[in-house]
Amino acid sequence: MIEFTKRQQEIIEILKKHEPITAEQIAEMLGVSKGTIRSDLAVLVMTGNIEAKPKVGYFLGKKSLNHMERSDWWHTTPVKEIQSVAVTIDASTTVNDAVISLFLEDVGTLVVVDENQLLAGIVSRKDLLKVTLGNAQAASMPIQLVMTKKPKVYTIESDDSVYEAARKLIYYQIDSLPVVKKVNENPLALKVVGRITKTNIVKSLIEVESEA
Repeated sequence: MIEFTKRQQEIIEILKKHEPITAEQIAEMLGVSKGTIRSDLAVLVMTGNIEAKPKVGYFLGKKSLNHMERSDWWHTTPVKEIQSVAVTIDASTTVNDAVISLFLEDVGTLVVVDENQLLAGIVSRKDLLKVTLGNAQAASMPIQLVMTKKPKVYTIESDDSVYEAARKLIYYQIDSLPVVKKVNENPLALKVVGRITKTNIVKSLIEVESEA
């Protein structure tokens, strides 16, 4: 992978804002002579990051445009485009049944909902492991005694950006987020409409890269 010099990166930034633009105009903006940037322009053209047309000037090449599209993808793609189905259970589900659901669905977290499919809490593999180790009575306990309750659950809305979801996953050091929708604009009533995981994001990034 070619690493561009600071001046070459500055040229690309200039083109993002001012394309098409002549070599003379680029040089003037950089405060150098046209001859000074001749080799920089040649490198950028050869690598496909910029293109040149006679009597028109320089403009961004396909590589730079593809890179910009991939960078914008984080911020412009809503969570709803890559989210998956949430695996939900109700608060009365036993720990034993919750463990079975985890393995049958092959997920790391179960979303606990009430009778209206509103968020009540979440329970993870770690939560279930903690409560079952050395506790013979744990299997019959209701999940509401084990789960992390709603006020402490981190969520994301379906119209939020993938970038915001990724930021939360990394910042809070968690593997998934329930995707929710406010009911009648009530901030306390959150209907569960899906989930987004680190795996969702990585798979989507790979698809974006493969299409570039």
